[in-house]
Amino acid sequence: MIKKKCNQNSIFAPYKIIMSSNQNPEEFYEKLKGQLYETAAWPSEYLYKFIIKSDVHAIAKIEAMFNNIGAVIHTTESKNGKYTSISINVLMENPEAVIAKYKEVANNVEGVISL
Repeated sequence: MIKKKCNQNSIFAPYKIIMSSNQNPEEFYEKLKGQLYETAAWPSEYLYKFIIKSDVHAIAKIEAMFNNIGAVIHTTESKNGKYTSISINVLMENPEAVIAKYKEVANNVEGVISL
């Protein structure tokens, strides 16, 4: 795992991944998969962005999920230190792999917001 500042201009991440509470998750991910196939050639670099309450254990848990796959991870605390933004740039094979990682994070880290 490499931690450094990401060059966000060169990374494919055109969608904000915020699912409303009344939205069917599977329909949401199916729509996202279609959009990802339409807008990029795969494999492609993808920029994940997560926001969580600042907690070293939760941050480490997210980082571990992207460990050993060549991810570049950058964390930034909010001004008051209450929240942490995690940006992860990684080469993904296809939209299914992108969505699998979103699901893995959502299922294993309480209170995470995916952007």
